[in-house]
Amino acid sequence: MWNSPSEFFAMGGYALYVWSSFGMCALVLLLEPLVIRARNQAVIRRLHQQLLAEQFDKESGQ
Repeated sequence: MWNSPSEFFAMGGYALYVWSSFGMCALVLLLEPLVIRARNQAVIRRLHQQLLAEQFDKESGQ
């Protein structure tokens, strides 16, 4: 066990590996919803453009 906070944060000599792993995991957990939201908006925007193009084609074909 750890006798002080500095020993805890040193993680028995593996601090760089342990804390960088935690940091990368936290970064991924924070970025994932942002990436999903951006992709969702892009898909909605593309579908809307496709719908407008189809409506334009119908109107110009009549």
